[in-house]
Amino acid sequence: MAVRAIEWRNGRVVMLDQRLLPTREVYRVYSDHRDVAAAIKDMVIRGAPAIGVAAAMGIALGARTRRGDPERHFERLCRTFAATRPTAVNLFWAIERMRRVFARNLRRSRDTLHTLLEREALAIHDEDVAANRRLGAHGAALLEDGATVLTHCNAGALATAGYGTALGIVRAAVDAGKRPSVIACETRPFLQGARLTAWELKRDRIPVTLVTDNMAGHLMQGGRVSCVIVGTDRTAANGDVANKIGTYTLAVLAHRHSIPFYVAAPISSIDFACPDGAHIPIEERAPREVTHVFDRQIAPSGVGVANPAFDVTPAELVTAIVTERGVARQPLARALGRLVSGRDRRRAGRVERSLEPRRERRR
Repeated sequence: MAVRAIEWRNGRVVMLDQRLLPTREVYRVYSDHRDVAAAIKDMVIRGAPAIGVAAAMGIALGARTRRGDPERHFERLCRTFAATRPTAVNLFWAIERMRRVFARNLRRSRDTLHTLLEREALAIHDEDVAANRRLGAHGAALLEDGATVLTHCNAGALATAGYGTALGIVRAAVDAGKRPSVIACETRPFLQGARLTAWELKRDRIPVTLVTDNMAGHLMQGGRVSCVIVGTDRTAANGDVANKIGTYTLAVLAHRHSIPFYVAAPISSIDFACPDGAHIPIEERAPREVTHVFDRQIAPSGVGVANPAFDVTPAELVTAIVTERGVARQPLARALGRLVSGRDRRRAGRVERSLEPRRERRR
C-alpha cells in the first residue's frame, strides 16, 4: 500500500497534512466535522477521490454530534461539505451516498444509524482503493516498457484513498515488471507536482524528474515524452475533462506533437448529468496563492490576480479515458456510456442539485 492520505481511526478522522510536504510529515486528527470541512477547503487534503472520502468521513463524524431535529442537522452537514470545493464531483457523489444511507435508516436507533454511516464512509474509502488498482491495471497495458510518462499536479495515493489514479497506472506498470519513469510538472501555484508527486515517487523508488510547467513543450519537441497521464476532478458525459489548471495546455502540446494524452478517471469522477465541460463550475482560489510562495511574497502588492484552480480539456484532445471498468477511446461519449449500465450512469451522475453550485454555461 502506498502512503495513506486519510484514515478513520478510533472514531476520528486522521489526515496527512499535504500543505507541509515534502519537508514535514504531520498527521492531523479531527474529532469535529467542521474541522474536517475546513481541512478540505484549506487543502490539508486534496484530490477529487480523497475529497469525497474526507466528506463522507466528516459527515459520519458530524452525525454523532447531532442536536435537535436529525433531518435538519444532517442537511446542514451536507451543505457544510458541499461548500468546500465545487469542482470535484466526487465530493457531491460521496455526499449523495451518505444521504441515501441516512434516508433509508432514519427511523432506526441513533447508534445503528451512526454505525451504518460510518460503514458507508469506510466502504467509500475501500472501494476507491480497489477501483484505483483496477484502473491502474487497465492503464498499465497502455505503457510500453521504459515509457516516460509526463504528469501534472498530483493524482497519486495522496489524492485518493490510496494507490492513485494517474500514478496508479505507473505503479501498476512497475508491478507488471515494466520500467516506467515519470516527468512531474511542478504545477503552480500550489506546487502539487513538486511537493507531492515527486515526494510520492521518490518514496516508492520510481524514477522521477521534476520540471517547471513551462518546460513541457520543449521536452515533447525533443522526443523525451512517451505519453501524458493526468487525473480528473470531473469529467463530463461527452468526455470533456476538468483537471488542475495547466492540463489543457499540456493536452494542446501533446496533440501538436502526436503524443498520447490519457486521463485516469474512476467512474465516481464522471458526471453523466453534466453534458459538457462548459457546464463544470470552476473554483477560483485566493490571490495569495499566486502572489506568494508559502509565506514569501513574489509579486507587487496590490497587483490584480486571477487564480482559477482548474481548466477544461476538450474531449477531442483526449486519446483515451482509463477507468476501473476499462479504457474508453474515441468517440468518448459513446465509449463512456458503454462502460456503465443505465442505472449506474444515473447513479454516478446523480449529485444533489440543491447542494451543488448552480451550473452556468461558461463563456
